[in-house]
Amino acid sequence: MQQGPELEWLTRRLADCPEDFLLQEAPGQQDPDLEAVVADLLRDLGQGQVSEKETKAFRDDGSLPRATRRLALITSWLLHDAWFLNQARFASAALRLLSSGLLELSQLVKIELFVRDPDRREELVRLTLAALELIPAGENEALAKDRLTTLSSVERKRVLEATKAARDHAERVRKAMAEKAAEESAARYGRE
Repeated sequence: MQQGPELEWLTRRLADCPEDFLLQEAPGQQDPDLEAVVADLLRDLGQGQVSEKETKAFRDDGSLPRATRRLALITSWLLHDAWFLNQARFASAALRLLSSGLLELSQLVKIELFVRDPDRREELVRLTLAALELIPAGENEALAKDRLTTLSSVERKRVLEATKAARDHAERVRKAMAEKAAEESAARYGRE
């Protein structure tokens, strides 16, 4: 992985994300056109011509959950930083991230936290950099990966589910052993 921009710079950029990108539920508020935002981003990232097929997933037709649309807008804001634009080589990785890499995360965390909470900002920045095969400036790959794993809401969910499954399994085993012990005790008592 290559060195990317400074983590602090990108987290600050997220903190400065315009309110329009948060898609607040306000009566009469017009949502930004995500399809147009993504098309502009891809062009600005060096893709050149952007096809309708590439941006179809970002239409406001209900196919993409609202939370995912909101997170895609915020991530597009993040990727529109001059550091990424000057590289002119991240369009395809950005499209993959925006179209499929945000779905699970967007269902786990309140979207505004990716702008307002320092840990969630760092999580989104690190996730975005990893999707572009970059690490924050001044870090090595192991540190970047470890920090992303530590912050990852998706990883935390996976660990909690695995812990619950292990706890449920241990409880079933405990109950089975207790039942077997009771049966053996009853059998012994019946012989005496």
